[in-house]
Amino acid sequence: MELSTIEQTAFIYYHFLAIFGVPANFLTIVLLSRGGCGLSKGITLYLVSMTTADLLVIIFNVIIYYILYYYSPFSPLDYTPITSMNEVINYMALDYSVWLTVAFTVDRFVLICSPKFREMYCREKTAAVVIVTVCVVFCFKNIPLYFAFEPIYIINNVEWGAQFKPTYFTLPGWVTFDWFGTILNPLLPYFLILLLNALTVRHIVMANRTRRALQGQRNNQNSDDPEMQSRRKSIILLFSISGSFIVLWMPYVVFFLVSRITNSHYEPDEYTDPLHIADYTGDMFQLLSSCTNTCIYALAQTKFREKLRNAIMYPFIAIVTYGKLAKKFETKQNEVHSY
Repeated sequence: MELSTIEQTAFIYYHFLAIFGVPANFLTIVLLSRGGCGLSKGITLYLVSMTTADLLVIIFNVIIYYILYYYSPFSPLDYTPITSMNEVINYMALDYSVWLTVAFTVDRFVLICSPKFREMYCREKTAAVVIVTVCVVFCFKNIPLYFAFEPIYIINNVEWGAQFKPTYFTLPGWVTFDWFGTILNPLLPYFLILLLNALTVRHIVMANRTRRALQGQRNNQNSDDPEMQSRRKSIILLFSISGSFIVLWMPYVVFFLVSRITNSHYEPDEYTDPLHIADYTGDMFQLLSSCTNTCIYALAQTKFREKLRNAIMYPFIAIVTYGKLAKKFETKQNEVHSY
């Protein structure tokens, strides 16, 4: 199958994304689940669920959707029911990843900006309820999508491929469903995260001014304040994760808004069309957001960085230790035989 330049670029890019994303996300889930990273149980639960959602995005949206379909044309993966189910799972995984990021941002916003409400909201039980609710809601939200697809072609009474039915773009019910899904992802979560981060920054600036005025301290003296230290750690983690989401989803959101507002379209086979290239680029950056959290945790959390370093070095240390033991055993065996 001959690929265009943009398709070749994306194809190579998705291979690297899969090679890095699967082990990185899996290792992050293991390390966070084991605890000892200096994080509360509630925030650990959010981070584990977000990383799990990111892993699902890599598996279904990258490995299965982009890579395996290329290597295995006319395989069982191409049967219309399986392809349709994979499309539904793709949408679910992206919704989980995005809205769990929103839930995490809300949790950090409450922690930083609402001292009275934080004791009731920022708890492990609340985090579990929010995560389960997000998963259940978006599972049911995407189930109707399965019935929006039809086969691309039929060979010997076997249905292959999946594409949206023409009625999906004309029937009022499907059009409403499409716009509802569009508002839920990416528009509403993207602007919610922007808004919450803006409010958080505003609160931090005002709180710091008030605190400095009360304590009579200058900016460079805040490092000894335990409250400021605790707040700083929460801010770094919040802005790192939500900031990464905002930046990496920006091309996708901009493309979506421009194409919808101007009602611009491109031919599926016209790979030199700037709009088509922008669409591919937006998808590439959007999927990259499912691989960045491990790097963010490593940069923002000292204890996680130490556990990650130990986990990476463990196989090498085990090999060296095994080699030393084997050599020691061999030396003893030679001493026994020499007698």
